[in-house]
Amino acid sequence: MLADRLERIGKLGPDEILERFLDWLGTRGLEPYPAQEEAWLELLANHHVVLNTPTGSGKSLVAVALHFKAMCEGRRSFYTAPIKALVSEKFFALCGDFGRENVGMLTGDASINPSAPIVCCTAEVLANMSLRQGNSLQVPYVVMDEFHFYSDPGRGVAWQIPLLSMPRTLFLLMSATLGDTREIREDLRQRSGREVALVASDERPVPLDFEYRETPLHESVEELLAAGKGPIYIVNFSQRECAELAQGLTSLRLCGREERAAIRGALGDFRFDTPYGGELRRFLQAGIGIHHAGLLPKYRLLVEQLSQRGLLKVISGTDTLGVGVNIPIRCVLFTRLTKFDGRKLGLLSIREFKQISGRAGRKGFDDRGSVICQAPGHVIRNKRARGRDARKKRAPPGFVSWDRNTFRRMIERPPEALVSRFRVTHHVVVNVLRREQEAVDASRPYRSVIELVDSSHESLACKRRLRRDAAKLVRGLRRAGIVRVSRAAGLPRRRLCVSDELDWNFSPHHALSLYLVEASGLLDPADPDYALDLLSLVEAILEDPRALLYAQLGRIKRDLLAELKAQGVPFEERVRLLDEVEPPQPSSEFIHETFAYFAERHPWVHRDDVRPKSIAREIFEGPHSFGDYVRHYGLQRMEGLLLRYLGQVHGSLQQGLSPAAKTEQVHDLLAFFARMIQSTDTSLVAEWESLGAS
Repeated sequence: MLADRLERIGKLGPDEILERFLDWLGTRGLEPYPAQEEAWLELLANHHVVLNTPTGSGKSLVAVALHFKAMCEGRRSFYTAPIKALVSEKFFALCGDFGRENVGMLTGDASINPSAPIVCCTAEVLANMSLRQGNSLQVPYVVMDEFHFYSDPGRGVAWQIPLLSMPRTLFLLMSATLGDTREIREDLRQRSGREVALVASDERPVPLDFEYRETPLHESVEELLAAGKGPIYIVNFSQRECAELAQGLTSLRLCGREERAAIRGALGDFRFDTPYGGELRRFLQAGIGIHHAGLLPKYRLLVEQLSQRGLLKVISGTDTLGVGVNIPIRCVLFTRLTKFDGRKLGLLSIREFKQISGRAGRKGFDDRGSVICQAPGHVIRNKRARGRDARKKRAPPGFVSWDRNTFRRMIERPPEALVSRFRVTHHVVVNVLRREQEAVDASRPYRSVIELVDSSHESLACKRRLRRDAAKLVRGLRRAGIVRVSRAAGLPRRRLCVSDELDWNFSPHHALSLYLVEASGLLDPADPDYALDLLSLVEAILEDPRALLYAQLGRIKRDLLAELKAQGVPFEERVRLLDEVEPPQPSSEFIHETFAYFAERHPWVHRDDVRPKSIAREIFEGPHSFGDYVRHYGLQRMEGLLLRYLGQVHGSLQQGLSPAAKTEQVHDLLAFFARMIQSTDTSLVAEWESLGAS
């Protein structure tokens, strides 16, 4: 491994570092591409690098070279990515290259070996660290993978903050679909005083072919496999579609007897010990994988491992493939070219299409990769019915049209330009104030907030709006007692500072965290229901896990309908009563009253931002085990969603409350959910520990 070539740490020059790295490549039989060599030379010259090359062109190997340079110099390096699944994947890969003792991971709810010289983390984790520590953060090298997330409306700020707050850090910014980055490169050059090299190439190691098909999906799958184009990743845009398609594909005989035996051997004694485990095992034994965010992490990891061994013929998954998750495939098959973005149904962006389609073709295995697009279902049915006495099928309501020309445009056009998404939140303000409060030479902490806004990549008009937003946020923080005005010894003027009563772990990064602080102070800790009411407050400020709430409401309605029928209630009355049913909302009156008062004094929030619900509270009050709750509401296909939600509840209880609010009852709540989360899925920690035993 590379760690074996780390003698004389801190005394190696650039030439010797490169020589040792190339020697390691030679032992693995790898021949570098021109773009890789160019990027390595720029990094060794201590230049920033923006690496814009196609999927499969070895960007990860350039990142490994930067980590090796850091290790040779006795310095730290960070790898960041947008999703936890990709972070954990890179974590294990780097453990294999550098040894488990040299690699750590931070994802917000998982911390493994955090003081290691190489740390894998989500972009948000690095952004938080840079806000809290600023120039004092000792991270000489940072790899930002999938850098096109800079344009993500909700999360792009996390990709911009490190560029603004870490001027002494050398950055490697990587993506297959960056578009025009001239303004970002020029700003980074001026801010850091380093040269910024653009290393770009359109040459794919595995070329792609494209095909538009007007045959039913099952026929397309059979024909593609018969033509040797498997394994196939079928792109769906909802978790329900993934499961339904996988079920439908079980009618095909995808694997022979020997292949099924190989899959059973690979599964070994893996524990499918949650309610969805049995169904997933049946799919896997048929050579069909499922991959989406609703799966538990241990199941997603299993599907990835089986696909890497070439044991699965088809993977029915969502567009998470486009984020770089390592599922080696020969063919990407789009079931459609539209997706729901949370507000409306629309066409995929060029960047989304290219990110997903670029995953086709396995370097070292395939001469070509294939990208297939299915025609709309009604078009296929009409083509089959042509010449028969059949009524022409119409597009379903709300259908957004796509056709062969749409497919061609997505192939030919370049990705959209990156757009700045900087914004100011309570989290940003508190972390910057706390950082400046602890600095010896800082006399005006609020000025640092404004300087951060002014240094952002936004337009002048947007910066003026952001400064006004920052002022409103500070006033709200003062009213909540989180920020106060004081005069430090030896300083001529007063300054803003964060209250000494708050833990270092206090984090108001949710927009309604201030409300949680204020409303929790109105509860009586001596009340027997204090912890439960506090739990309801926490759930009310979290985003609604809509799929879970729909399932909860559906079960309540089914039970009520059965009861009404047994009582002989007339049909019209049953319909009226069912229309009035809502999911349980304990403490809703208290929550709405206190939030209405809060909204009057905090004009940037909306009265409907607070959403009372009872998922975690219902589990605790039951008490329900994780599996019992999943079975009760039929959440088998959403186990991962439920686990993530419980993790958010636990994190908000842990970090969103002042120490005074955490009574013994609250600590019991924390322990309950911590045990549930740990007992449901500990796949990441278990795999890391297994590395030490191997």
